[in-house]
Amino acid sequence: MDSSVIVAFISGVVGPVLLLLIKHQFDKSKQSNDIIKDALAVSECVESKLDAIKEDYKADRVWITQFHNGGHFYPTGKSIAKFTMLYEVVEVDTASNQSNFQNIPVNLFSKSINRLLSNDVIEIYDFKDKDIPTYGLEHIANENNTKSVYLFAIKNIDGKFVGILGLDYTKKKTKLTPNDIIHLQVSGTLLGGVLMTHLCQNS
Repeated sequence: MDSSVIVAFISGVVGPVLLLLIKHQFDKSKQSNDIIKDALAVSECVESKLDAIKEDYKADRVWITQFHNGGHFYPTGKSIAKFTMLYEVVEVDTASNQSNFQNIPVNLFSKSINRLLSNDVIEIYDFKDKDIPTYGLEHIANENNTKSVYLFAIKNIDGKFVGILGLDYTKKKTKLTPNDIIHLQVSGTLLGGVLMTHLCQNS
């Protein structure tokens, strides 16, 4: 075959195809980097807010769990509802719980989750006070030396329950004021907006 024909073939056919392949790979890489960049930006925003909550309310541990589909039941094929602790900030002398709360079936905490679903807030000032409902959380509290805990439902704009904001006090019992509770509910709503915006952008 004439060399000029080969050159023409390469420049006219192979060249554009290679350019398309390279562009496709570049676009994929850019999209992947954008997703990672967005995820890191959201994570930084959320953790910054959790740090502020920890400082403002003198908590020892502040965290967020989110609900997700963790697989399917056999043989029905129905989704298994689970939750995972995705964000957590702790004081330097407080143990992290994040690794212990990954892919947890919601039915293991049905009492507390049902309470949050209907009431939005759980306030447990003192786990040793028998007059305060603990919704089955006393065993976890004992394991983690938690003396007081406050939980807030995180809901999206449609009112769907998507996660939980939690504050743990491990050094001493801490009683938050009604105004504190209202402000933390607002914080939970704002965090829900941040989390759901990120999920919608990347779904």
